[in-house]
Amino acid sequence: MSKHTQAIFQNLVFDENGNPVEVTYIGAEPHYVILDGDFKRHVAAEEIDRQVIEWLQGQVSANEELVAGGIMNMLGKDDLFTKAMIDSSIKNMDQLMETQGLPPDARMMLGMMGFKIIVNYHGELVKLDMPEQELPGGLGGFGDFGGGGDEDW
Repeated sequence: MSKHTQAIFQNLVFDENGNPVEVTYIGAEPHYVILDGDFKRHVAAEEIDRQVIEWLQGQVSANEELVAGGIMNMLGKDDLFTKAMIDSSIKNMDQLMETQGLPPDARMMLGMMGFKIIVNYHGELVKLDMPEQELPGGLGGFGDFGGGGDEDW
């Protein structure tokens, strides 16, 4: 049985027609419910969430120094211990997301900024709509991590 106990990107996942994808539980395991005509396909949330986390982690890792510097600037700290903590968090982002999830306020903020995960009815990641807005503290928007805008798979 999966250790995935929550749909990390709940309310941020949409089908190819732009319809929001609901979350339901089968036992204790969360599933995204994707409409395929009149048929409801249940895809384990872990499958979709993992695809998104891997992409995000790749983008953050490719720009690790920029991201770490922006976070340190945002925190107002510029010491070795803070840098080590941030570096460790970046390297373990997948584990942190699985165990701690994404806070509801962060999901809401991402949704308001235009972050959307587009999947087909098999649960395969088709596209990420990424916000272009500047993040607080001069960190830059998601656009800094890979061109911004629509990221096609």
